[in-house]
Amino acid sequence: MITRLRCAIDSATALLADAGINSARFDAEELAAHLTGTERGRLPLIDSPDDAFFDRYHAAIAARSQRVPLQHITGTAAFGPLTLSVGPGVFIPRPETEAMLEWATAQRLPETPVIIDVCTGSGALALALAHHWPAARILGVDDCNAALDYARKNTAGTTIELLRADATDPGLLTDLDGHVDLLVANPPYVPEAVQLEPEVSQYDPPHAVFAGPDGMTVITAIIRLAGRWLRPGGFFAVEHDDTTSLSTHELVGSAGRFDDVVARTDLTGRPRFVTARRNGGTHE
Repeated sequence: MITRLRCAIDSATALLADAGINSARFDAEELAAHLTGTERGRLPLIDSPDDAFFDRYHAAIAARSQRVPLQHITGTAAFGPLTLSVGPGVFIPRPETEAMLEWATAQRLPETPVIIDVCTGSGALALALAHHWPAARILGVDDCNAALDYARKNTAGTTIELLRADATDPGLLTDLDGHVDLLVANPPYVPEAVQLEPEVSQYDPPHAVFAGPDGMTVITAIIRLAGRWLRPGGFFAVEHDDTTSLSTHELVGSAGRFDDVVARTDLTGRPRFVTARRNGGTHE
């Protein structure tokens, strides 16, 4: 039997597909699940919603068809094992970054490591790493007040420390020089001239997306910080645009402070981040 809800989801899928949304079926089902307070897989099991639900559902689908991000409509974003609060003013964490999280959690760190998440945004990486290393001292750094508001909400009740600071400041946190076990960063890295999907260009904060003509401005600064903060043997991972893998790899390798420099791909096989280990040298 085809229910009213099923018909509404089918119609919504067609509308979203016509709007150019590749994930039309997923988004239509996810919005229905969100508004009924259930999971997508349980939608066929629920009782037929009332008219008020369909009014809200049609409004949500209309917003999504105008390319408002799904996560802005639901107010949440999934990242690894987490569900994060997100919305206007903060970069929405992407599944592509989960590959860097998987790499990071596979490293062997001390029992109480010191970890820094640079350009923490909503706090996604910091919080996921805290789940894996609950005894760690974890510091999330960002220079955006709106982003830090979300990060505070997401990390409430944890020991994660949040700091408003500019990652391009060469004198940032000198007291941690040589004491950090793991540094991860998903910084702004898109070259300024790149054309992006409306969900990004119209809703993600430009400051969290673009980074100079070649996209390397913030990455370059973070590589310097990694060379200073990491202890010998400490680990480093930085995400980059899929056009700048070689540039990032060469920049890390030429810094003179790292070994085991590796260019890595995301879950779709696209070049996404570079990892390295701090060597024991003192090259400036």
